[in-house]
Amino acid sequence: MANFSKSTVPQFSVDVYQNEYLPEGGREVSAIVTVTSTGGGTVGTAVSAPHLYTAGQGPDAAVAIMVDCSGSMDYPPTKMRNARDATGAAVDTLRDGVHFAVIGGTHVAKEVYPGGGRLAVADSRTRAEARQALRKLSSGGGTAIGTWLRLADRLLSSADVAIRHGILLTDGRNEHESPEDLKAALDSCAGRFTCDARGVGTDWEVKEVTGIASALLGSADIVADPAGLAADFTQMMETAMGKEVADVALRLWTPMGSEIKFVKQVAPTVEELTDRRTEVGPRAGDYPTGSWGDESRDYHVCVEVPAASIGQEMLAARISLVIPQPDGTTQTLSQGLVRAVWTDDMAASTSINPQVAHYTGQAELAQVIQQGLDARKAGDADGATAKLGRAVQLASASGNEDTAKLLSKVVDVVDAAAGTVRLKAKVEEADEMTLETRSTKTVRVKK
Repeated sequence: MANFSKSTVPQFSVDVYQNEYLPEGGREVSAIVTVTSTGGGTVGTAVSAPHLYTAGQGPDAAVAIMVDCSGSMDYPPTKMRNARDATGAAVDTLRDGVHFAVIGGTHVAKEVYPGGGRLAVADSRTRAEARQALRKLSSGGGTAIGTWLRLADRLLSSADVAIRHGILLTDGRNEHESPEDLKAALDSCAGRFTCDARGVGTDWEVKEVTGIASALLGSADIVADPAGLAADFTQMMETAMGKEVADVALRLWTPMGSEIKFVKQVAPTVEELTDRRTEVGPRAGDYPTGSWGDESRDYHVCVEVPAASIGQEMLAARISLVIPQPDGTTQTLSQGLVRAVWTDDMAASTSINPQVAHYTGQAELAQVIQQGLDARKAGDADGATAKLGRAVQLASASGNEDTAKLLSKVVDVVDAAAGTVRLKAKVEEADEMTLETRSTKTVRVKK
């Protein structure tokens, strides 16, 4: 095991934003928890754990790239060529010392490089060999993504590394295995590696691709034009190479009589974590957050506390960031507190914290986009207009310009502030799929 230099280990901080004041009888406490990881080069109290690597000592990471090679990748023929080029670009982005493999996915999963049930170690020779092997990739067969993920898991788990990451590209629907088979594969891979998923073209199922990324704590996106794959794959791999800490969990402890209503990531995307809790002791549970590089994320925590009298106060929740240690214990990286104070000051108890208000709106934005698009597909024009109008209103109010632009390709905006819209008579399939895929992307609170 490598030795870790304190000067290059990321530091974590936890900041809690809330209105702690409740009226008499009030029970619900909401808080936005901002977790920030500042990366290598930071000097100070450092995390020392086998989940970290130090620059100059070799990255402690393994990556599996899963490329769709089903028959549909031949239509148009440039799609397969773009996928080969994109995978080659991703391989070129690997740092020396990273373990890696390339998997060809059809109704079965095949090792493209290096083969033999093992991983290669990135250097100039293995990168060149991988690019050579990619030239032999051809399309044919069906799509069974669960088999790709299970092979990736077997290969990634063969490396004694901290960061395990997958990149998955598909152009079609998962037609050659049941939804139950895919779910079983995702359940078995969850917590073992993270995975970014991409749909290329417009013949794939948005909920399948976003579901894969969500289950494996990665990102999902559309690459409508296959010509954009190389740039997207390069960016994905650069992000993966920036991850320095794995298996970070948000640990919530609550006192007797309190109950966690929900926990969700709200920035940079909305991700429901409530059902992913793992019990770790009396009144304490862990929520997975995946791998971290130099970044910041926001979480919305809602706790129901016992009712109390004016003037009383209590600790509603203690929030800790923890990582597992080799001896089975956990190390606490940082901590924050959520408080509840009962007051008869109406102004204090009815004020909504700006961060909580903002992210409540962003979570609703993601939800109404999905509901609006589902209604549109079901032929419910009135329902779609109402939901997508509300989405336009929320995007406008929160300054979410990217989502507002995507919405404007699906509806004609009459009055953004009022949420008055008309459904467009004709919508490009790529525009609708892009809106659906990116509906959970949020913007941070305006400072």
